[in-house]
Amino acid sequence: MENAHQTMHIEPAWIGQVEEESGISIASCYQCKKCTNGCPVTFAMDIHPDQVIRLVQMGQKERVLSCSTIWVCSACETCTTRCPNGVDVAGVMDYLKETAVRSGSDIPQPNTYTFHRTFLDEIRKLGRVSETRLIRNYMLKSGELRKRLQDKSLIEDLLLGWSMFKKGRINFFSKKIKAREEIRNILK
Repeated sequence: MENAHQTMHIEPAWIGQVEEESGISIASCYQCKKCTNGCPVTFAMDIHPDQVIRLVQMGQKERVLSCSTIWVCSACETCTTRCPNGVDVAGVMDYLKETAVRSGSDIPQPNTYTFHRTFLDEIRKLGRVSETRLIRNYMLKSGELRKRLQDKSLIEDLLLGWSMFKKGRINFFSKKIKAREEIRNILK
């Protein structure tokens, strides 16, 4: 339980800034909780999607940018689809991630952030995701490779990868797409 005497910093104008920069009408959320009830990853969140939206409405920027929910969000857009008022909840989560990075906020899920960056880097380079490159680069950037070498669990991962390759589930080499420059422009 949080300290009851902890000072809460409120920025009333923040909702306007979020709406203007993201292009998403957050004020139209009336807390029906359909986003939360449909979310497949609420079990791993510290606060639920409807609560994130409410905290943005209330100007609690620090609390929102330091929560793990925005990093746990899988961007499946179930929340956005279910919203009766058309609030793009998944878009808000993406905006909040970008804002957290830009503001230098502590990221409670550093490996999730590393995965996001690695995923986007792969798309920028190839125009698509190569599972083997993604896994390799993520493990290098996150430090998971060193950890798995030390505890010897890398062997299990390699055996699983080989099994998936033999069954045609993954490829070791991926082809670049022709419209890579268009993909890069989209990601800007």
